[in-house]
Amino acid sequence: MTPGRPPPRPAPEPAPTADQATEDAMSNATTVSPAHFASSASTLITNIAALVTNDPSLGDRSPLGLIQDAAVVIEGDRVVWTGDQSKAPATDNRVDAGGRAVLPGFVDSHSHLVFAGDRTQEFNARMSGRAYSAGGIRTTVAATRAATDAELEAGLTRYLAEALRQGTTTFETKSGYGLTVEDEARALRIAAAHTDEVTYLGAHIVSPDYTDDPAGYVSLVTGEMLDACAPYARWIDVFCEKGAFDGDQARAILTAGKAKGLHPRIHANQLSYGPGVQLAVELDAASADHCTHLTAEDVDALANSRTVATLLPGAEFSTRAEWPNARRLLDAGVTVALSTDCNPGSSFTSSVPFCIALAVRDMRMTPDEAVWSATAGGAAALRREDIGRLTPGARADLILLDAPSHVHLAYRPGVPLVSGVWRRGTRVL
Repeated sequence: MTPGRPPPRPAPEPAPTADQATEDAMSNATTVSPAHFASSASTLITNIAALVTNDPSLGDRSPLGLIQDAAVVIEGDRVVWTGDQSKAPATDNRVDAGGRAVLPGFVDSHSHLVFAGDRTQEFNARMSGRAYSAGGIRTTVAATRAATDAELEAGLTRYLAEALRQGTTTFETKSGYGLTVEDEARALRIAAAHTDEVTYLGAHIVSPDYTDDPAGYVSLVTGEMLDACAPYARWIDVFCEKGAFDGDQARAILTAGKAKGLHPRIHANQLSYGPGVQLAVELDAASADHCTHLTAEDVDALANSRTVATLLPGAEFSTRAEWPNARRLLDAGVTVALSTDCNPGSSFTSSVPFCIALAVRDMRMTPDEAVWSATAGGAAALRREDIGRLTPGARADLILLDAPSHVHLAYRPGVPLVSGVWRRGTRVL
């Protein structure tokens, strides 16, 4: 198998799409005549040095489907044509990429953006030698409960704007810093106003209100809290880890969520070996996130499932923890995603380019693998087929780098290379 390319597996669940007839027309757009584009506003982005399509049937036939001297045509909120710029059709508008690289927008499939306060003192202490544990979440819980809705939304929009400037066009975000029925529901309501990829994480840690009654808290999470939160969420998550929830508790929580129509994802095997990955595969979770401490059986289970291993190098960077073994996962045929895990405690970064650089330098991924994992891999972790690629029918989410190749994301770490962003066909940067 080519490293970085996902293994054959059952087709993922499709995300909601536009009218099927429209989708079919877009899928066939590479064969239509140039006159087609006169019927509605269209934009040609040309003079692209290297175009990442994530379609291995195109260009260099690699997992990235890399096309040199390329062009892309956008119509409405969709990509309708990609290929050699010399064959590009006529359009209403034209953008000169100036010999730069174009990639799909980054898909950040794991973040915690609805919170208040920060944990500067904790970070400072940890950098002075104190080990990270799950308990620090309680600090953010107290600040989040005390914040107003307006304050929480202002923080969320700030981090979203920050991420967008760095090329993130799709993001998932979670609750988990309220841990009461009211606070979890309001976090999800606020998040749902900004993204469809909303995750109920009432099971982040046992609420401080239930320190002496963890079973009672699990009952709350799977009962009244779930009822209040399910209308705002697509996903349900649980932190399956020592100091948080054990395997039996995690199974009960995720199973209850599935019964309410929420699909599982799971924080798994971050701080120690445990049952999280096996539980993720058992329940057909979309992703098992962190995946630092894995047995051979864990890797094999992931390789033979639809569950994506989402790696979060910002967390290892910020906690000086052991790096996940990305090479082992990729060589076994596991589908890998890269995400920021943006949160105030263990990974306070919204930069996917930074995570790409870390993955290449410290997790031994190639630049191609890291870029694929931050785009198509993130889409797989959200079970989406309309994002993470630049082919006819895909959503027109793309980024322009101030560089001739995607490799510069790892080659020039820390440099703000994203110079243009289109989201749903509209240029926003």
